Formats: sequence, structure tokens, C-alpha cells
Amino acid sequence: MSLVDTARRVFGADRYATQQTGVTIDTVDLHTTSCSLTVEPHHRNAKGVVMGGVLMTLADYAFAVASHTEMLQNLGDDDEATLEWVTSSSQIHFLTPATQGRIVARTQCLKQGRRQCLYQITITDDTQHTLAIVTTSGTNIRH
Repeated sequence: MSLVDTARRVFGADRYATQQTGVTIDTVDLHTTSCSLTVEPHHRNAKGVVMGGVLMTLADYAFAVASHTEMLQNLGDDDEATLEWVTSSSQIHFLTPATQGRIVARTQCLKQGRRQCLYQITITDDTQHTLAIVTTSGTNIRH
């Protein structure tokens, strides 16, 4: 099974991101991932733009996948995943409102230690305009 298929199997259990919000995992590599969603009417707030919580859900999901890629690389097809990383803090900077099309979150690992990690997630639309920048720190709950 490919790394992206393994990630989809493991993180498909996050029903809020995958079923309610419609997030998909597009690519996965060591400490990096891209996840996306297509804007639907239920993603919009009263002003008609994508609600900030949708962007935060997309970023948090991308962080979860990216921070677990070492574990995913060593996971057999039938093995149960041990999820060790949790978000300890996130800060989002909204730059441009999203209104339609596909929205993509791409992670960049700034630090991946044994106990702490730090990622930057850049969210863009399908015209490559940056919609938001998120920094997320994580804590390994096993260490």
C-alpha cells in the first residue's frame, strides 16, 4: 500500500474532517502533506465566504497527517496505527477570503523532535492565492 493510501486508511477515521467537511489527502511524503477540499454551500458563512473554521479544520487535518508520516511509513497494511502527536497550539492568519473552487493546505515541517514539533501550513485557492497561513505546534503524548 502506498504512503498516501495508508494515510487515507488511518485518517479516514476522522469523520468530521473527511465526511462533514469533505477534506481529502492528496499527497504524503516524510513530514509533508497536501490536503484539499472543494468549496460547497455549507462551507460558507453569512457573508458568503468560506468560514474560518473550515480553513482551520483543513490545516489541522493536514498537520495531523504530516506529523505522523514516520509512523505511517512503518505501518503494515493491516497494522493498527498509534497516533502520538496532538495539536498543542495553532495560530491562523487569514489573508484573503475564499469563495469558490478547490482549497489546498500544504505543510512545511519547521521542527520534528521527539517531544515537540512545529509546522507551517499554507492554504491556497486553485489560483494559487494564499488564503491563510497557520502555525501549529504539536506535542508527542507518548514521550
